Amino acid sequence: MKTLQDHFLIAMPAMGDPNFNGTVTYLCRHNDEGALGIVVNRPLDMQVREIFEQLDFEALDDQQANQVVLGGGPVQPSMGFVLHRAEEIYESTFDCEAGVKVTVSQDILSSMAGGRGPWPAVVALGYAGWEAGQLEAELAANAWLSAPAAPDIIFNTPFEQRWAAAAGLLGVDISHLASYAGHA
Repeated sequence: MKTLQDHFLIAMPAMGDPNFNGTVTYLCRHNDEGALGIVVNRPLDMQVREIFEQLDFEALDDQQANQVVLGGGPVQPSMGFVLHRAEEIYESTFDCEAGVKVTVSQDILSSMAGGRGPWPAVVALGYAGWEAGQLEAELAANAWLSAPAAPDIIFNTPFEQRWAAAAGLLGVDISHLASYAGHA
């Protein structure tokens, strides 16, 4: 099986699922058991400051606190994920090969609130998940494009430009693709 871990899943314009229409999803895990990804271009009407407050962390770093929280996907929307590139060790981190790390423990949020980093970091609530074979079937049905992940898109590209920028990694202008799918 060819893994798409450390790849972007770029929703095709014909994507019928409103959870993923116009999205870019960073795949942090993909193996024989399924896949797990974080949508990186769906800002919520929420700032990281609100998460700090819920956890009783004093926000000493306005840059961190004022960041917009992303809707990482429809699965477990109350579970938090932090995407970062830090060298520091946190309690529950998986290190992806593209140089992106995903941490799900509160110690990273405490560090962020206290101004100790990491920076840059992206905070998302929820994730996208696929059972074994499900993602492969969706790819075969032309629901997604895939491209090796570019951390610069996750951390430095404005949210509204990430879908087009990710497709651009493949030389594709997503705005010129048909909004319907089919097979010849």
